[in-house]
Amino acid sequence: MLLGSGELGREIAIEAMRLGAEVVAVDRYANAPAMQVAHRHHVLAMTDRAALRALVHRESPDVLVPEIEQIATDELVRLEEEGWTVIPRAESTRATMDRERIRRLAAEKAKVRTSAFAFADSGAEALRAAQSIGFPCIFKAMMSSSGHGMTVVRSAAEVEAAYAEASEHGRVRNARVMIEEFIPFDREVTMLTLRHYDPSGHVVTTVMEPVAHQRPGTLYHESWQPETFAPEVMRALNDTSTAVTDQLGGIGIFGVECFVKGPTVYFSEVSPRPHDTGLVTLGSQWNSEFALHARAILGLPYVGPEPTVPAAAHVILAAHSGWAPSYGGLTRALAPNGVRLFLFGKPEAYPDRRLGVAVARAPTTAEARRLAETAARTVEAGIRMESPKESSGHP
Repeated sequence: MLLGSGELGREIAIEAMRLGAEVVAVDRYANAPAMQVAHRHHVLAMTDRAALRALVHRESPDVLVPEIEQIATDELVRLEEEGWTVIPRAESTRATMDRERIRRLAAEKAKVRTSAFAFADSGAEALRAAQSIGFPCIFKAMMSSSGHGMTVVRSAAEVEAAYAEASEHGRVRNARVMIEEFIPFDREVTMLTLRHYDPSGHVVTTVMEPVAHQRPGTLYHESWQPETFAPEVMRALNDTSTAVTDQLGGIGIFGVECFVKGPTVYFSEVSPRPHDTGLVTLGSQWNSEFALHARAILGLPYVGPEPTVPAAAHVILAAHSGWAPSYGGLTRALAPNGVRLFLFGKPEAYPDRRLGVAVARAPTTAEARRLAETAARTVEAGIRMESPKESSGHP
């Protein structure tokens, strides 16, 4: 049972079905991407504990696979205590969906390097925390992903607006927010870290090649793999990823986000599931992050890490609001050798909503990035959709 059925969930569903699994897709809105390929689907507010529990008992799944943050994680913990299997495990899911829990776990238990951080329950507390940490700093919602609710704050005058953004525009509203030191990093990477079974049946950890990514704002924009680092930095990246995921435990792939500044590695965040920046692995690896997640979930062995080829992914974004997007420019976008398009099938669009991704392979990552961006821009220019007035028949 997929709890969350977006574009990442769709790829998990496809890979699980290739291995013979029955997939039930669940999300808060109808016709979500994974629902379009799953065996069955349900529309459900997954923050509703009673509704979530009732659906689990109705479907009786072998495994529950959270794909988004907006879930009643306390109920997942209770379900796991009763014998249901949650991937990677319920406590890991709860910890990673709460910035305070995961940051304290990383700093105090895994003992990895992080930026300075503090938490605040009001605008006044946030101002004092920001002044203590120093400007610039970053305000973050307690539960979010892909940069939602995040603001870089450069002066005391910006605190009030940043606090409102973080408290009101995360995945759920929460008066408590996180204030973090701004690290002027050289590079930002995702370390895709897989906890899985080896051929002898033991649980082991495999860390993939670094995935570099870029965010012109706060939202995921493009990623590429591999990204090279000095040997001592690679050791620190691997050690950081392994230390954090070993503390979380369970089975499956984790997206461990790190900052690299000179020879120093800082832990930033971790997702207990495939990561949006890891969409590049649809081109760079024989087994994508989704295939690896499905394999681990089903208890199947893996030996890695596997070689990667230079590849890049670039998001395809909507420019306007509307229903039932249709896509032009596909012939031109797919003309170059090595380009693939993944259009997600989202029924509704709004400005900057991610509707797809272009993935390209090339002899170098620089060339792959150029190809992916050109393809994405070509599709973006051809997107058309029904206006809200025309869409009265749509859900």
